Amino acid sequence: MNLNMSGHHLEVTPAIRAYLSSKLERIRRHFDHVLDAHVIFSVEKLQQKAEITLHVRGREIHVESRHADLYAAIDLLMDKLDRQIMKYKQLAGPRNHVPLKRQDAAIEALS
Repeated sequence: MNLNMSGHHLEVTPAIRAYLSSKLERIRRHFDHVLDAHVIFSVEKLQQKAEITLHVRGREIHVESRHADLYAAIDLLMDKLDRQIMKYKQLAGPRNHVPLKRQDAAIEALS
């Protein structure tokens, strides 16, 4: 996975980079088909904002969160992202269905 981090009106320190990388391990544990991740940290008035865009096969997942503390914003971001990934996995998962040609035979076999 390619990870891009940038900050607007904020310097991305090695501590923030390490914290985000450790939090992304949770996402990789659930779903390892992430191609790219773009993270943007910014400051607006007194709010810290964290945004992430994940590029997965056939879709882009974008999540953002705001909090007074940047580390808390990252935690909220990962919680939201985890829910979105689980939802994507359910929708993109295997679809076990019976073709229409064999549907009558499958119903008779179950009876």
